[in-house]
Amino acid sequence: MDEVLQRQDSSELKRRLRGRDLIGFGVGIIIGTGIFTLAGVEAKTHAGPSVTLSFVLGAVVAGMAALCYAELASSVPTAGSAYTYAFATLGETFAWIIGWDLLLEFALGAAVVSRGWSGYLANLMGLSPDWFGEDAKVNIGAVVIIAGLTVVAVIGIKESARVTNLLVLVKVAVCVLILAVGVFYIRGENLTPFIPPAQPPTETAGALHQPIVQAALGLEQSVYGIAGMVTAAAVVFFAYTGFEALANLGEETVNPKRDLRVGILGALGVCALLYIGVSLVLTGMVPFAEIDAGAPLADAFDRVGQHWVGALISLGAVTGLTSVMMVELVTIGRIGFAMGRDGLLPKKFGTAHPRWGTPHRMTISGAVLIAALAAFIPISELADMVSIGALSAMIIVAVAVPVLRKRRPGLERPFTVPFSPYLPIAAALACFYLMLNLDVMTWLRFAAWLVLGLLIYLFYGRKHSRFAKNDLSSTDRPS
Repeated sequence: MDEVLQRQDSSELKRRLRGRDLIGFGVGIIIGTGIFTLAGVEAKTHAGPSVTLSFVLGAVVAGMAALCYAELASSVPTAGSAYTYAFATLGETFAWIIGWDLLLEFALGAAVVSRGWSGYLANLMGLSPDWFGEDAKVNIGAVVIIAGLTVVAVIGIKESARVTNLLVLVKVAVCVLILAVGVFYIRGENLTPFIPPAQPPTETAGALHQPIVQAALGLEQSVYGIAGMVTAAAVVFFAYTGFEALANLGEETVNPKRDLRVGILGALGVCALLYIGVSLVLTGMVPFAEIDAGAPLADAFDRVGQHWVGALISLGAVTGLTSVMMVELVTIGRIGFAMGRDGLLPKKFGTAHPRWGTPHRMTISGAVLIAALAAFIPISELADMVSIGALSAMIIVAVAVPVLRKRRPGLERPFTVPFSPYLPIAAALACFYLMLNLDVMTWLRFAAWLVLGLLIYLFYGRKHSRFAKNDLSSTDRPS
């Protein structure tokens, strides 16, 4: 246990980040797909105007999970995020599962966003659909942006922070513009009824594509109503997952005991207000059934004759999605670094570059995988897996808080979750409930990924773990 908590002492990562950098990173990864795409898609397909309540519900659940992250991040300021917390509390096997889960979440998320970035760029600059966007056989645009951002991520964490903070300023300004102009075009009839009555879907998708809670209870498929609003909350939860990436930067933060909680909670609060405001403006400007799923915000302003705002929104989408990919690449590198350092992945992934002080091998390897997915595979149907991966990771973090308090009551905790263990338990249950509102196919794919990960752990990770090399039995391993 002590070795897990203190292993940052031997780290080669450089401490160069402060609280404002972490808030920039957090806003950089949170504000992106959710505000530019998911708000419109979920309003049209599941929730109607009540998508605003979906974002509120997502923010509440994410906020409870963020409090748990803040306590563990300030107490265990090391690379690896939920992976490290699971290692310190629940043991190596659980840590591997959550680390494997996080790699899926961020790699798939970056691939989805890179394809979206390519499409927005093509729309903004009139580029050929043969090489950019979802219709391209080989999405060159997605590959190029991943390659360029990988160079920045490898050169240095401070350089990554500077690029991200610049992009964040642009897209936050665009979000403020949306609110400032859009509020004058809100029509009350578009928001009535605020929660549309439940109704059967226009196209029956089959049992594998209905929420698992409906399938388990034998309920008929439906959209809108309270159930539709909750389903939308489960999907848009993906938009809030960026704050957990900040916990991976503990070893590179100058004052992790203070700056981590400032960064995590500050970024989440800023983004929640922007999401709620923009989703309310969008559904107030356009009848939800007429929202354009491809570019909902730009189309909304085109409808009211404000074409210049639509052009700026496209620019904001390009910059916004760029910062999301930047932070996801940085996060993948840190998770793989922690797992490689423990021997669960090849050791070369657990070393930092001698000059730049970044986990260059893992960052580059992750980028190659992301680029391959983004180039050839239309993965929009897998987007829900990002949410299920994030929710499962947050369940582990919530459980880890009371477990670590019991096992290490004397551990210094600069930030503590209020009302523990009740709030962490509520956070875990809320995350699990949102998971139940994702469809059956998402659960099956998630299960397949976990089985693959367990096989890799059994045949490689467990044998090469540095604790195994120390001839520790499973009962003696840190837990």
